[in-house]
This record gives sequence, C-alpha cells and structure tokens, in this order.
Amino acid sequence: MSDPHVEIRELIVERGGRQVLAVPELQLARREVTAVIGPNGSGKSTLLAALQLLLPLKQGRLLLDGEPIAGDPVAARRRMAAAFQEPLLLSMSVRENVELPLRLRGLGRRERRQAADAWLERFGITALARRPARALSGGEAQRVSLARAFAARPEVLLLDEPFAGVDAPTREQLLEDFARILAAARPTTILVTHDRGEALRLADHVAVLIEGRLRQWGTPQQVFSAPADEEVAAFVGVENVWPARLLELRDGLAIWQAGPLTIETAPLDGVETSLICVRPEQVTLSSPSNAADPSSARNHAVGRIRAAHSEGPFMRVAVELEGGGAQLVADISRVSWDELELAVGVSVSGTFKASAVHVIPGREGAAGERG
Repeated sequence: MSDPHVEIRELIVERGGRQVLAVPELQLARREVTAVIGPNGSGKSTLLAALQLLLPLKQGRLLLDGEPIAGDPVAARRRMAAAFQEPLLLSMSVRENVELPLRLRGLGRRERRQAADAWLERFGITALARRPARALSGGEAQRVSLARAFAARPEVLLLDEPFAGVDAPTREQLLEDFARILAAARPTTILVTHDRGEALRLADHVAVLIEGRLRQWGTPQQVFSAPADEEVAAFVGVENVWPARLLELRDGLAIWQAGPLTIETAPLDGVETSLICVRPEQVTLSSPSNAADPSSARNHAVGRIRAAHSEGPFMRVAVELEGGGAQLVADISRVSWDELELAVGVSVSGTFKASAVHVIPGREGAAGERG
C-alpha cells in the first residue's frame, strides 16, 4: 500500500498480565472502509480504543499519515470521530448534540447550526432537531449519533457496532442511508462488527480478529471465499470444511480424498494434506438421477437430507453423505426447495465446481489426525 492513512505496527495490548490483542501489521488506505470482524471477545473494540489511545499499550506504533498518534494525541483525536452501539447522547436537544463536536472545536453559532442542520437532513431526522435526545427511539438515537460523528468532518471514522442495537426493519433502512452517506463523505473508516453481511455490504477490506489475534486481512472476496484457516472459515460461514489428502495430479487437476468424497480442485504445489472448503451457496442440489449428467460442476456427492431450516428466502440444507463420516451443507432458494419437492430423508445429489473449492494447506498427517 503506497499511501496508508492509518498504520498499526507490532501492536500488543495486555489486561491483567494477559495478552488480549496482537496485530503485527495493518495498513488502512485513505478513504476506504475496513471492517473488523470476529466473535465476541476477540479484541475488536479493544483495537478501536487503542487507536484513540484510550488504554495503555504493551508495545506497538500507531501512525496517522506517517506520524505517531502518541506524539500529539489531542491533535490526532481531533481528526477522528466515533460512534458506538450505545448512542451516548447528552441531555440536550438533538441539534445541540450534533453541534457539540463543532462547539468544542470553537466554531461559531451560525456555522455550527448550518453544519448540524445539513447532517440532520442527510440522515432524515430534521424533524427531530428540537426534540430532547434522551426521548428518541433506538433507531432515531443512532441516526443522531452518526450525524454527530459526520458533522465533525473526521478524516478517520471509528464505528463500534453502530447497527447492532436496532430492530431489523429499522436497521435495514439505516444501513441503506448510511452506505449512501459514507460513499459521499468518504472518511477513512474502521467498522467493528460481528455481522458478516455488514462487512460484505460496506467494506473495501476485512480484518478478522479471533482470540485477540489478527488472523486474516484482505478484500471481502478474499476473506469470505478463501479463509486463511479453519477458525476463520467457520466464522465467515464456510460450512463445508473437510480434512483431505492428495491422491494424484491428473489432467491439470488435484484429486483429493476427503472422507467418502473424491474432490477435484486446481493443483497446489507441494501440498499433500489440506482442508477442503466450499461455501454452502456454491453447492447445487438435484435429484440423484441427475448426478451423472454432463455439467461444469466436476464434484458430485450423494446422500440424504438430514436437516433443513429457513434463512429468509433461502433454505440451509444439511445432507448426510453416503459412506458416512461427512455431511454437505447447501444454501438453496426456497423456490428450488419446493420445485425439487425436497424434505428431510429425501435422497439428493450435491454438486460444486472445482473453482468453488478453496484449499487450506495442512501439515503432514493433519487429515488423518482429524479422522
């Protein structure tokens, strides 16, 4: 990255003598959105607090435009703004809350009013300007909190799960409005979330924290389709992960044995054991009679539906494979579920392309150890 806006180098944070965060290196590009994802307790909020120097660091350097944040923390914080899951509004009107960071920076009354009203309008809450901030609904309060953050015109915007505390319909509309405003304002943004959908929808890059360690960083496509390890795969929703050993290289493909499955993938030099990963949405289900039909999907498996449940417009289907010891999980549309007349206990064929398979290289014997 030629011109990083925010840099984190060799960061370690401890609490009670225990390491809770370790980020060897992370560079955030100017005007891009980086989503920080991971399970609860993985260090996501700690990372935001560290960037604001709100907690002591065991070691590490935090840079803003190449300059240490610790060199002038007050000046650095003035270039940042934050919004949290809890809006943290003060006992004053909505407009006064949005004006607050501008007042602290010495702007005059007229200039503050104009800026605050402009951001209230962008977030669709002009009608709330005179209302007491503590009397708002959760969605309204979060819009005020975000308007206040943007009103400060930050170079760096820090967001700690700002959409987690609102109900689903309100959250969807807020996300839509926020995405539009963010694209127009374009601050360098760090979005902490546990919601994979938010990361896919908003982020240019994704950083995965698990157990306080940075496990992967890349584009959403790289992280969600090519996870770095088994734990990252599980968190980003890769339901199909099988230990495998290489059988042979043939016709430009690698042939793997993964339990009862024989799987074809692109070859990977020097790898003889691995974890084979396939996202559920990459799997197509059909009746077993179609399993031998010519298809661009080179990998086929047959079994019986063990379980199924609805996930909005999709059905998540778990198939117990013939030969035992493995299952295949597929996400299919409810239309396909109905058209194929699928149900628990029905035999199905699952297919997926060689290009849909991600191979995580494993150490010697890993497949055997996993059984």
